[in-house]
Amino acid sequence: MFPILLLLFIFVPIIEIGLFIQVGGFLGLWPTIALVLITAFVGASLVRSQGLQTLMSVQNRLQQGELPAQQIFEGVMLAVAGVLLLTPGFMTDALGMLVLLPAPRAMIAKYLMSKMVVKSMGSNGFHGSFQGDQFGQSPFEQDPFHRDDSQQGSTFEGEYERKDDDDRNRLN
Repeated sequence: MFPILLLLFIFVPIIEIGLFIQVGGFLGLWPTIALVLITAFVGASLVRSQGLQTLMSVQNRLQQGELPAQQIFEGVMLAVAGVLLLTPGFMTDALGMLVLLPAPRAMIAKYLMSKMVVKSMGSNGFHGSFQGDQFGQSPFEQDPFHRDDSQQGSTFEGEYERKDDDDRNRLN
């Protein structure tokens, strides 16, 4: 991870400086500075509006009893887009704007979430991990009666009851 960050901190500023020289030579000094400031302000306002939409989506998913994992991940990506847009430079602005667009952001979030492994540690010190299989299903979405003894790990059994929040079932 360190070598990748080192390369980013070396090559991104070099590319940005080259782009500043090219755009500054074409537009001039003040229009180039104005363009950088405009993209920062427009980007900040877009991040705010997209962030509010993502927050509303998270709240809707929570009210429906669903886990808003992708929306939360997209919220983190919006924060990264905000940092990219506030960083002076044309390449970082382009990357930030790409992350701001809903379709590419959703695709990037799905890809990164498929590569992510969630590890947990219980109160007894047990380390467990949950990871999707090759078909994109988590262990909780798979058939509960299918048992695959080739997988190593612990089996947790339990019962659940699904309750609908219909108006006819309410007391008041």
